Amino acid sequence: MNTTAKHLLSLSLALLLAGCGGDDNDTNSEKTLVAFAPGGKLSAEIRWTDYGVPHITADNLQSLAYGSGFAYARDNACILADQMVKIRSERAKYFGPDKIAGSGDSAHLISDFGYLALKVMASANEHYPGLSDNSRALVEGYVAGYNRYLEETGIDNLDPACAGQSWVQPITAQELTAYIFATSQLASGESFMELAFFANPNDDDSYLPYAFNPAATASSQDVEPSHDKLLTGLRQNIRRQAGNFTIPDQEHGDLGSNGWGLGKDKTENGQGILLANPHFPYTGHLRFWQSHVTIPGVLDVMGGSLQGLPGIVNIGFNQNIAWTHTVSNSRRFVLYQLRLSEDNPLQYQYDDDTREISKQSYQIAMKAGDSTITLAKDYYYSHHGLMVETPPEMNLLTWSETGAFTLRDAAEENTDLIDHWLAINLAGNLTEFQQAYRDYDGIPWVNTMYADDAGNAFYIDKTRVLNLSDNALAQMRTDPELVATRAAIGFDILPGNTSVFEPDGLNSYQQAPKLLRPDYVQNSNDSYWATNLNELMSGYSILYGDDLAPLSLRTRMGLTLLSDSSGEDGLFNAGEVETALLSNRSYLAEAVLADLLNQCRAQGNEPVTLNNGLAVNIANACNALGNFSGVMTQDSRSGHIFKEFAFKFDQDRHFNRPFDVNDPLNTPNDLATDGSVLQAFAAAVANINQTSLDYNASLGSIQFTEKTLHSHGEANASGLRFPWAGSTHREGGFNVFSPADGDSTLYPIHQYPGVLDVESGRPLASGLSEQGYHLNYGSSWMFVVSFTDSGPSARGLLAYSQSSDSESPHMDDQNRYYSEHGTLRPLRFARQEVLNNTIDKRELSSDQP
Repeated sequence: MNTTAKHLLSLSLALLLAGCGGDDNDTNSEKTLVAFAPGGKLSAEIRWTDYGVPHITADNLQSLAYGSGFAYARDNACILADQMVKIRSERAKYFGPDKIAGSGDSAHLISDFGYLALKVMASANEHYPGLSDNSRALVEGYVAGYNRYLEETGIDNLDPACAGQSWVQPITAQELTAYIFATSQLASGESFMELAFFANPNDDDSYLPYAFNPAATASSQDVEPSHDKLLTGLRQNIRRQAGNFTIPDQEHGDLGSNGWGLGKDKTENGQGILLANPHFPYTGHLRFWQSHVTIPGVLDVMGGSLQGLPGIVNIGFNQNIAWTHTVSNSRRFVLYQLRLSEDNPLQYQYDDDTREISKQSYQIAMKAGDSTITLAKDYYYSHHGLMVETPPEMNLLTWSETGAFTLRDAAEENTDLIDHWLAINLAGNLTEFQQAYRDYDGIPWVNTMYADDAGNAFYIDKTRVLNLSDNALAQMRTDPELVATRAAIGFDILPGNTSVFEPDGLNSYQQAPKLLRPDYVQNSNDSYWATNLNELMSGYSILYGDDLAPLSLRTRMGLTLLSDSSGEDGLFNAGEVETALLSNRSYLAEAVLADLLNQCRAQGNEPVTLNNGLAVNIANACNALGNFSGVMTQDSRSGHIFKEFAFKFDQDRHFNRPFDVNDPLNTPNDLATDGSVLQAFAAAVANINQTSLDYNASLGSIQFTEKTLHSHGEANASGLRFPWAGSTHREGGFNVFSPADGDSTLYPIHQYPGVLDVESGRPLASGLSEQGYHLNYGSSWMFVVSFTDSGPSARGLLAYSQSSDSESPHMDDQNRYYSEHGTLRPLRFARQEVLNNTIDKRELSSDQP
């Protein structure tokens, strides 16, 4: 959306909001949305209730974000400080080239150069002046609040993870905007940093960083003698590391979320219910943070937000509506295969023209003992974007004499992100909610589920997807080579020598998959097509994901819960939704456990021989599995046996009955009887046998969360373990947890050495260790809100707690709550509830010291 239109829309929104509410004693008072604080005086009230949840009240957006930035920093200042180091491309400057010191992984170098190549900081500097008043007010207020906390507290007195560190500095509005741009590219450009780092038109080492001085080139390594050995070793490490570069994995695996919107035909009182169950990391910048933000009479919304998103709620509810998100199956990017000109690897054919591949050099500082060395590196761009390349041994995306590959990222320079979520926060009904998606293209990589007090249930995937022509989309669905490529690597590679595949901006609201229902909408990270089994969808852009395709076991579990968890009347109340969420059922166990037991019991003491010749006696494990209840509660015995089996289970090989598009919930099914299932089970048993874990152990005794305590860059186990219920995506669980480390942060987390798979020799995907399962990912900001005649009624939980500060009382209080109770807790939304449960209060003003 252009800048003028955004400013007009902000003004229109303010006019529409005039008179939309007010105090109980002044229902006719006019209220307008004010962006900047009058006279520049920022003022906000912050009340903290139980579990450290801040309720922030102000009269304008800038002041609201001021309070939000201050309250956020009290909980998580070190996380955003770390992200600013990332955005400034200064990780190598402060921490050296490697994420794991001395490992040679070169991760900090790749990150620093990568964010320069993505141009997030340069784009922020360029586009910040043109952001809407609302966006700039929120950014500037948040930055002021965050910096106020740093100044008041003193860097030496912060969380031990970053206390006294020189890299903790005040932040600027442009830097926060760059961080927002990078967050938008999380599932697109950021995923290609390694392949952009490797891209090189020459068949040599000229992709490697070189010492920078005015006369230096990639082949002229003029460098101080004291740094010569360092640079030589660095380049050797990068060469070795380049062999590990891989194409981005587009499979969600354990990553993702669940979301339900229930409408009037599915609820007891005829008003909506929303279930929000995002699965996100427990460390780093993808942690959620809970808050309640209010501008009296204009804005009153509670929910969770990703770190550093200023003063807005990403997943939450207000008086009339509720919404949640799940990671979309859409693809926010495509690759183009360029046809190069003869004898010139920096030119490519495009229709009847020849276009140039440009080169741009970037410089970073890298720690070298007590000093720094400046390194430079070259990156290359087509008119689509960054050039990318895989290492030669992959023989996939190579920059050859005739062809090369380039990335088109639909999520870059997302200037709509703040405005879009703000419009959602302000919406009071379905029409206003839908209008937010008509007006903005800010939601980068998530689906949306919605419910409201009128009993509407609505779904939309308006992620930032490129708008390709009908001709291009038809070829992408039917051309055998394009189809095979997408099936093989998980995303599209399109011909780059023709304008046929040139996008025309982003898809519009009209082009986005969406569904309005009176019963339900749902998503668990599969594509849009099975949002509701009573109204299957198809025919949208292939970039939104495959339609009429098999569903994941987790999606099938969610749909099963929708069908069988609402009691005898077939209608849900909020309690029944919460019970379904936390039931810890496993779709795979419900589908195959009985047959699996029959097969392994029939095997008796006769060993099962794996393909590598290892013979495994499964009798004792089979006997123990007979005690497994099929649900992953803390007291479930032998659940880890089934969990390891699930990670060996392959739907394509181990089900006899294939997928039937006319019965997507129940197919594929029927456990294979050809011996392959027993081999999978035997491999799982052999992996458990490498530990001292008892076959009959309860899940709660071996599955746990445990905080990491940081000090001076070191990560140490807290020693306090919280027993944990829940399953994984692979078991077809709904309430999902896993040991996955899915986030980019400089903070290491303590990890227990994992078991190596007896078949592949690689660490087990399940994360099994001698200690069991140390969880670091999964159900995070989860809540259930139901609308009633007296307003929203909500229960929720931030599973890993509000603060990352190891010295905060709110570092692990919600961990303890979930571990001990296994339920959600009341959310304090009504003003009187906030007043009755206030544990701390702060009047924050910019004119006070």
